[in-house]
Amino acid sequence: MEKTVEDFLDYIKVKRNASVNTIKSYRHDLSKFSDYLREMNINSATEVGTTVILDYLLHIQTMGSSAATASRTLSAIKSMFKYLVKAGVVTANPTDNMHGFKAKKRMPSSLTEFQINVLLDAPSGNKIKTCRDKAILELLYATGMRVSDLLDLKTSDVNLSVGYIYCSAGNNKERIIPIYAYARECIGKYVERRSEIPDSDKTDILFLNLKGKPLTRQGVWKMVKKYQRVSGLSGDITPHTLRHTFAMHLLENGADLKSVQEMMGHSDIASTLVYREAIENKLNEVYNKSHPRTKHSSGSEN
Repeated sequence: MEKTVEDFLDYIKVKRNASVNTIKSYRHDLSKFSDYLREMNINSATEVGTTVILDYLLHIQTMGSSAATASRTLSAIKSMFKYLVKAGVVTANPTDNMHGFKAKKRMPSSLTEFQINVLLDAPSGNKIKTCRDKAILELLYATGMRVSDLLDLKTSDVNLSVGYIYCSAGNNKERIIPIYAYARECIGKYVERRSEIPDSDKTDILFLNLKGKPLTRQGVWKMVKKYQRVSGLSGDITPHTLRHTFAMHLLENGADLKSVQEMMGHSDIASTLVYREAIENKLNEVYNKSHPRTKHSSGSEN
Protein backbone atom coordinates (compact mmCIF):
# COMPACT_ATOMS: atom_id res chain seq x y z
CA MET A 1 0.00 0.00 0.00
CA GLU A 2 2.96 2.35 0.51
CA LYS A 3 3.46 2.68 -3.26
CA THR A 4 -0.27 3.28 -3.76
CA VAL A 5 -0.15 6.13 -1.24
CA GLU A 6 2.90 7.68 -2.92
CA ASP A 7 1.29 7.39 -6.36
CA PHE A 8 -1.79 9.20 -5.04
CA LEU A 9 0.32 11.95 -3.45
CA ASP A 10 2.22 12.43 -6.71
CA TYR A 11 -1.12 12.69 -8.51
CA ILE A 12 -2.56 15.44 -6.28
CA LYS A 13 0.74 17.31 -6.40
CA VAL A 14 1.03 17.30 -10.20
CA LYS A 15 -2.57 17.13 -11.41
CA ARG A 16 -4.40 18.99 -8.65
CA ASN A 17 -1.61 21.37 -7.64
CA ALA A 18 -2.14 20.51 -3.96
CA SER A 19 -0.33 22.67 -1.43
CA VAL A 20 2.67 21.42 0.54
CA ASN A 21 0.57 21.42 3.72
CA THR A 22 -2.20 19.36 2.11
CA ILE A 23 0.27 16.77 0.83
CA LYS A 24 1.96 16.65 4.23
CA SER A 25 -1.39 16.11 5.99
CA TYR A 26 -2.49 13.41 3.53
CA ARG A 27 0.85 11.63 3.81
CA HIS A 28 0.59 11.60 7.61
CA ASP A 29 -2.95 10.18 7.69
CA LEU A 30 -2.57 7.72 4.81
CA SER A 31 0.78 6.40 6.04
CA LYS A 32 -0.82 5.52 9.37
CA PHE A 33 -3.68 3.84 7.50
CA SER A 34 -1.17 1.92 5.39
CA ASP A 35 0.67 0.76 8.53
CA TYR A 36 -2.62 -0.50 9.97
CA LEU A 37 -3.44 -2.42 6.79
CA ARG A 38 -0.02 -4.05 6.84
CA GLU A 39 -0.63 -5.18 10.43
CA MET A 40 -3.94 -6.68 9.22
CA ASN A 41 -2.06 -8.49 6.40
CA ILE A 42 -3.84 -6.37 3.79
CA ASN A 43 -1.35 -5.51 1.07
CA SER A 44 -3.51 -4.26 -1.79
CA ALA A 45 -6.16 -1.58 -2.23
CA THR A 46 -8.40 -4.17 -3.84
CA GLU A 47 -8.61 -5.94 -0.47
CA VAL A 48 -9.86 -2.84 1.34
CA GLY A 49 -13.61 -2.76 1.93
CA THR A 50 -15.94 -0.51 3.85
CA THR A 51 -15.71 -2.66 6.99
CA VAL A 52 -11.90 -2.41 7.03
CA ILE A 53 -12.03 1.37 6.83
CA LEU A 54 -14.69 1.63 9.55
CA ASP A 55 -12.64 -0.68 11.79
CA TYR A 56 -9.62 1.56 11.29
CA LEU A 57 -11.53 4.75 12.10
CA LEU A 58 -12.90 3.10 15.23
CA HIS A 59 -9.38 1.96 16.10
CA ILE A 60 -7.83 5.44 15.95
CA GLN A 61 -10.65 6.91 18.05
CA THR A 62 -10.19 4.14 20.62
CA MET A 63 -6.50 5.11 20.69
CA GLY A 64 -7.43 8.70 21.52
CA SER A 65 -7.96 10.46 18.20
CA SER A 66 -10.74 13.06 18.12
CA ALA A 67 -13.80 12.95 15.88
CA ALA A 68 -12.23 15.77 13.86
CA THR A 69 -9.08 13.70 13.26
CA ALA A 70 -11.16 10.67 12.25
CA SER A 71 -13.18 12.83 9.86
CA ARG A 72 -10.02 14.29 8.35
CA THR A 73 -8.56 10.78 7.95
CA LEU A 74 -11.73 9.57 6.24
CA SER A 75 -11.55 12.54 3.87
CA ALA A 76 -7.99 11.55 2.90
CA ILE A 77 -9.00 7.90 2.36
CA LYS A 78 -12.03 8.95 0.28
CA SER A 79 -9.84 11.15 -1.93
CA MET A 80 -7.34 8.35 -2.46
CA PHE A 81 -10.02 5.83 -3.46
CA LYS A 82 -11.60 8.30 -5.88
CA TYR A 83 -8.20 8.48 -7.54
CA LEU A 84 -7.83 4.68 -7.51
CA VAL A 85 -11.21 4.23 -9.23
CA LYS A 86 -10.27 6.82 -11.83
CA ALA A 87 -6.91 5.12 -12.37
CA GLY A 88 -8.58 1.72 -12.74
CA VAL A 89 -6.77 0.23 -9.75
CA VAL A 90 -10.07 -0.66 -8.05
CA THR A 91 -13.52 -1.11 -9.61
CA ALA A 92 -15.60 0.28 -6.73
CA ASN A 93 -15.08 2.93 -4.09
CA PRO A 94 -15.62 1.47 -0.58
CA THR A 95 -16.09 4.98 0.86
CA ASP A 96 -19.01 6.03 -1.38
CA ASN A 97 -21.61 5.84 1.39
CA MET A 98 -19.36 6.88 4.24
CA HIS A 99 -19.68 10.27 5.92
CA GLY A 100 -17.57 12.29 8.29
CA PHE A 101 -17.80 12.27 12.06
CA LYS A 102 -19.61 15.19 13.60
CA ALA A 103 -17.26 16.97 15.95
CA LYS A 104 -18.22 19.45 18.61
CA LYS A 105 -17.52 22.95 17.35
CA ARG A 106 -14.73 24.56 19.32
CA MET A 107 -14.74 28.29 19.82
CA PRO A 108 -11.41 29.94 19.00
CA SER A 109 -9.27 30.89 22.00
CA SER A 110 -8.05 34.48 21.92
CA LEU A 111 -6.34 37.02 24.15
CA THR A 112 -7.76 40.24 25.54
CA GLU A 113 -6.28 43.54 24.38
CA PHE A 114 -4.42 43.79 27.69
CA GLN A 115 -3.01 40.27 27.35
CA ILE A 116 -1.85 40.72 23.75
CA ASN A 117 -0.12 43.98 24.67
CA VAL A 118 1.69 42.26 27.55
CA LEU A 119 2.83 39.45 25.22
CA LEU A 120 3.97 41.80 22.45
CA ASP A 121 5.95 43.88 24.92
CA ALA A 122 7.74 40.82 26.37
CA PRO A 123 10.79 40.82 24.02
CA SER A 124 13.32 43.29 25.42
CA GLY A 125 16.94 44.09 24.71
CA ASN A 126 18.97 45.03 21.67
CA LYS A 127 20.10 41.64 20.35
CA ILE A 128 19.27 40.68 16.77
CA LYS A 129 17.30 37.67 18.07
CA THR A 130 15.09 39.91 20.21
CA CYS A 131 14.66 42.30 17.29
CA ARG A 132 13.56 39.41 15.07
CA ASP A 133 11.24 37.92 17.68
CA LYS A 134 9.50 41.24 18.29
CA ALA A 135 8.99 41.68 14.54
CA ILE A 136 7.47 38.19 14.28
CA LEU A 137 5.06 38.66 17.19
CA GLU A 138 3.92 42.06 15.92
CA LEU A 139 3.51 40.68 12.39
CA LEU A 140 1.43 37.68 13.52
CA TYR A 141 -0.94 39.96 15.41
CA ALA A 142 -0.94 42.65 12.72
CA THR A 143 -1.92 40.29 9.91
CA GLY A 144 -3.46 37.15 11.40
CA MET A 145 -1.36 35.06 9.05
CA ARG A 146 -0.66 31.40 9.68
CA VAL A 147 2.82 30.34 10.76
CA SER A 148 3.26 28.52 7.43
CA ASP A 149 2.58 31.83 5.63
CA LEU A 150 5.04 33.67 7.88
CA LEU A 151 7.79 31.11 7.26
CA ASP A 152 7.32 31.46 3.49
CA LEU A 153 7.67 35.25 3.50
CA LYS A 154 10.45 36.69 1.37
CA THR A 155 12.14 40.03 1.86
CA SER A 156 10.41 41.25 -1.30
CA ASP A 157 6.98 40.49 0.22
CA VAL A 158 7.36 43.35 2.67
CA ASN A 159 6.49 46.87 1.50
CA LEU A 160 7.08 49.09 4.52
CA SER A 161 6.74 52.38 2.67
CA VAL A 162 3.17 51.58 1.62
CA GLY A 163 2.48 49.47 4.71
CA TYR A 164 1.47 46.01 3.59
CA ILE A 165 2.60 42.39 3.45
CA TYR A 166 2.13 40.28 0.34
CA CYS A 167 1.08 36.83 1.47
CA SER A 168 1.08 33.91 -0.95
CA ALA A 169 -0.61 30.96 0.74
CA GLY A 170 -0.71 28.65 -2.29
CA ASN A 171 -3.69 27.41 -4.27
CA ASN A 172 -4.24 30.91 -5.69
CA LYS A 173 -4.99 32.42 -2.27
CA GLU A 174 -2.56 35.31 -2.58
CA ARG A 175 -3.58 38.35 -0.59
CA ILE A 176 -2.31 41.74 0.48
CA ILE A 177 -2.62 42.50 4.20
CA PRO A 178 -2.13 45.98 5.70
CA ILE A 179 0.10 46.33 8.77
CA TYR A 180 -0.14 48.99 11.45
CA ALA A 181 2.59 51.58 11.99
CA TYR A 182 4.30 50.03 15.03
CA ALA A 183 4.48 46.62 13.35
CA ARG A 184 6.08 48.31 10.31
CA GLU A 185 8.60 49.94 12.64
CA CYS A 186 9.53 46.62 14.29
CA ILE A 187 9.79 44.80 10.96
CA GLY A 188 11.82 47.69 9.52
CA LYS A 189 14.33 47.47 12.38
CA TYR A 190 14.70 43.73 11.80
CA VAL A 191 15.14 44.18 8.04
CA GLU A 192 17.87 46.77 8.68
CA ARG A 193 19.71 44.38 11.01
CA ARG A 194 19.02 41.14 9.12
CA SER A 195 22.51 41.31 7.59
CA GLU A 196 23.94 40.65 11.08
CA ILE A 197 22.76 37.05 10.72
CA PRO A 198 25.40 34.79 9.11
CA ASP A 199 24.72 33.88 5.45
CA SER A 200 21.60 36.04 5.35
CA ASP A 201 22.73 37.27 1.92
CA LYS A 202 22.37 33.73 0.53
CA THR A 203 18.58 33.57 0.88
CA ASP A 204 15.62 35.89 0.42
CA ILE A 205 13.56 34.17 3.15
CA LEU A 206 12.65 36.97 5.54
CA PHE A 207 12.88 35.32 8.95
CA LEU A 208 16.01 33.29 9.72
CA ASN A 209 17.47 31.58 12.74
CA LEU A 210 20.82 32.73 14.10
CA LYS A 211 22.63 30.28 11.80
CA GLY A 212 21.12 31.82 8.68
CA LYS A 213 18.63 29.01 8.07
CA PRO A 214 14.87 29.47 7.62
CA LEU A 215 12.89 29.30 10.85
CA THR A 216 10.72 26.25 11.51
CA ARG A 217 7.20 25.87 12.91
CA GLN A 218 8.68 24.42 16.07
CA GLY A 219 11.05 27.36 16.37
CA VAL A 220 8.21 29.89 16.21
CA TRP A 221 6.11 27.81 18.63
CA LYS A 222 8.99 27.72 21.14
CA MET A 223 9.50 31.45 20.72
CA VAL A 224 5.87 32.24 21.55
CA LYS A 225 6.01 29.92 24.56
CA LYS A 226 9.18 31.65 25.77
CA TYR A 227 7.57 35.08 25.75
CA GLN A 228 4.43 33.71 27.36
CA ARG A 229 6.62 32.61 30.28
CA VAL A 230 8.43 35.97 30.33
CA SER A 231 5.15 37.86 30.34
CA GLY A 232 3.61 35.67 33.04
CA LEU A 233 0.45 34.99 31.05
CA SER A 234 -1.44 31.78 31.80
CA GLY A 235 -3.23 29.40 29.45
CA ASP A 236 -2.14 27.70 26.24
CA ILE A 237 -0.85 30.49 24.00
CA THR A 238 0.42 29.37 20.59
CA PRO A 239 1.15 31.19 17.31
CA HIS A 240 -2.39 30.31 16.22
CA THR A 241 -3.74 32.13 19.27
CA LEU A 242 -2.43 35.35 17.73
CA ARG A 243 -4.31 34.56 14.52
CA HIS A 244 -7.54 34.07 16.47
CA THR A 245 -6.87 37.24 18.46
CA PHE A 246 -6.35 39.25 15.27
CA ALA A 247 -9.75 38.19 13.91
CA MET A 248 -11.61 38.64 17.19
CA HIS A 249 -10.23 42.12 17.84
CA LEU A 250 -10.98 43.34 14.31
CA LEU A 251 -14.58 42.15 14.54
CA GLU A 252 -15.01 43.46 18.08
CA ASN A 253 -13.87 46.88 16.89
CA GLY A 254 -16.25 47.10 13.94
CA ALA A 255 -14.50 45.41 10.99
CA ASP A 256 -16.87 43.82 8.50
CA LEU A 257 -16.92 40.05 8.12
CA LYS A 258 -15.97 40.02 4.42
CA SER A 259 -12.83 42.12 4.97
CA VAL A 260 -11.70 39.87 7.83
CA GLN A 261 -12.35 36.82 5.66
CA GLU A 262 -10.09 38.22 2.92
CA MET A 263 -7.30 39.13 5.34
CA MET A 264 -7.48 35.71 7.01
CA GLY A 265 -7.39 33.93 3.64
CA HIS A 266 -10.54 31.92 4.35
CA SER A 267 -12.02 30.44 1.18
CA ASP A 268 -15.35 29.91 2.96
CA ILE A 269 -16.91 32.71 5.01
CA ALA A 270 -18.28 30.05 7.40
CA SER A 271 -14.74 29.79 8.79
CA THR A 272 -14.83 33.51 9.64
CA LEU A 273 -18.34 33.32 11.08
CA VAL A 274 -16.98 31.22 13.95
CA TYR A 275 -15.30 34.35 15.33
CA ARG A 276 -18.50 36.36 15.27
CA GLU A 277 -20.30 33.51 17.05
CA ALA A 278 -17.56 33.50 19.69
CA ILE A 279 -18.03 37.24 20.22
CA GLU A 280 -21.80 36.82 20.54
CA ASN A 281 -21.32 33.97 23.03
CA LYS A 282 -18.95 36.11 25.07
CA LEU A 283 -21.37 39.05 25.08
CA ASN A 284 -24.23 36.78 26.16
CA GLU A 285 -22.10 35.36 28.96
CA VAL A 286 -21.14 38.84 30.18
CA TYR A 287 -24.76 39.99 29.94
CA ASN A 288 -26.14 37.03 31.86
CA LYS A 289 -23.53 37.42 34.60
CA SER A 290 -23.78 41.18 34.91
CA HIS A 291 -27.35 42.32 34.29
CA PRO A 292 -29.29 42.27 37.59
CA ARG A 293 -32.58 41.58 35.85
CA THR A 294 -31.36 38.20 34.51
CA LYS A 295 -31.77 36.83 38.04
CA HIS A 296 -35.36 38.04 38.30
CA SER A 297 -38.02 35.33 38.55
CA SER A 298 -40.27 34.95 35.51
CA GLY A 299 -43.19 33.89 37.72
CA SER A 300 -46.05 36.33 38.29
CA GLU A 301 -47.52 37.37 41.59
CA ASN A 302 -51.25 37.51 42.38
